[in-house]
Amino acid sequence: QVQLVESGGGLVQAGETLRLSCAASGSIFRTSVSMAWGWYRQAPGKQRELVANITRGGSTDYADSVKDRFTISTDNAKNTLYLQMNSLKPDDTGVYYCQAEILSRSLRWGVYWGQGTQVTVSS
Repeated sequence: QVQLVESGGGLVQAGETLRLSCAASGSIFRTSVSMAWGWYRQAPGKQRELVANITRGGSTDYADSVKDRFTISTDNAKNTLYLQMNSLKPDDTGVYYCQAEILSRSLRWGVYWGQGTQVTVSS
């Protein structure tokens, strides 16, 4: 069973920083063939969108709106995903979700989500 638990959200003013964490648990992480992590966000009235992702090998990709402001990283030993968010803007407001895509030893991909953490940026 996979569990993803986000933390670190909150209310900040524009220009400030936040660091989100996503702690993952489950035996599949030790036996997975491949995996990738991602941070998504959903603003009120909008669809969920990809913010950033990172592969086990460390390759990263970012939404254009957060490039040069956000940094995604992992601590593979701790099965923890991070999102450092600098120079926050009101448009960054939303619920941020952690996602893991895992290829198991049986060569099946599974997609897992956390419960989300609220980020609110005031102007």
